[in-house]
Amino acid sequence: MPQPLPELTIEVLAQILNESAGEGEDPGPDGGFADVPFSDLGYDSLAVLETAGRLRRDYGVHLTDDEVSEAGTPQSLLDLARRRISASAS
Repeated sequence: MPQPLPELTIEVLAQILNESAGEGEDPGPDGGFADVPFSDLGYDSLAVLETAGRLRRDYGVHLTDDEVSEAGTPQSLLDLARRRISASAS
């Protein structure tokens, strides 16, 4: 039986970003990178789109390319993904 997915947190998102890009900032224990623009963290648009693809596969979160581009920061992307998860659960 498959393992349940962990709750989508800033730390989990950071792990997905790092796996998608193979680089970028470590969020640290307090998620201090959450409000820093993706470009300042070393993530290009392809890495962020690949992250959105993982969110789709792993969490069933469907985000458009425009939504992903407009998110701009890990926290914005996380908030958007969590809203979609909540909406699909209701």
